[in-house]
Amino acid sequence: MGRVAVITDSTADMPPATAVAAGITVVPLWVRFGDQEFRDGVDITTAQFWERLLTPGSAFPSTAAPAPGVFRDTFEAAFTAGADAVVCPLIGSKLSGTLQSATLAASMLPNREIHIIDTGTTSMGTGMAAILATELAATGSSAAAVAEGVRARLPDLDLFVAVDTLEYLRRNGRLSAARAAIGSVLSVKPIITVRDGEVVLDRTTRTRGKARDLAIELITTGPIERLAVMHTPTSTPAEVADFRDKLVARIPGGINPANVMVAQIGSSTGPHLGPDLMGAILLRAR
Repeated sequence: MGRVAVITDSTADMPPATAVAAGITVVPLWVRFGDQEFRDGVDITTAQFWERLLTPGSAFPSTAAPAPGVFRDTFEAAFTAGADAVVCPLIGSKLSGTLQSATLAASMLPNREIHIIDTGTTSMGTGMAAILATELAATGSSAAAVAEGVRARLPDLDLFVAVDTLEYLRRNGRLSAARAAIGSVLSVKPIITVRDGEVVLDRTTRTRGKARDLAIELITTGPIERLAVMHTPTSTPAEVADFRDKLVARIPGGINPANVMVAQIGSSTGPHLGPDLMGAILLRAR
């Protein structure tokens, strides 16, 4: 079988070292602070993004999808480097225009084999889909078989994140003003998830600690094959480790430590979630 290149987008929140080790190419979204624009992971790092966001008086951040030409150039570069086909798992089409850009780019290369996958999710949910693609490709499977295999596992992806406020989701248009008002008016701590490709408010509770405990309960309702603990730098290393350990301890049947990772919410996802969050993305075991 020919070599299959795997390409994803920066909303996958994949640590750069993980992407490099897996051979995954990451196409950056634009991150905007007022009239300043940065390419995620190119012009601004995750640490720089959070430092800027947390600076008093900083402009409210937003994101924009890569242009079709950026995806076209990335696809062409993969073929020039020796790939025979591309598999491209991306953030859900209801959450971003990124997939639309990639689909248009693929149409510009009609004689190339390019499989665009709508993961229906974001953050390391998309990242896990990309990692699965590289593992399937490494078995020598065809690009079509790799894409089919990834799509077959998408229903097993899930996420639960305890956020401090819904204001970032509201201002970036990812949650209705009415739903976002619940968090501000009642001063509750929300837990969000993704259902049918859209961000939804799953539960609320009164304190940050209770929200994180509830998130752990929701995450560990069954066996888990892969787990990615997601956090922001406003949580201390001890808080992150405590959350991770509690999660792992509650997973029915346990989990292979090699399949547990910890990562920060990055510059493409952070503008929609804000600081002071803790949660996890998981691939449920079959």
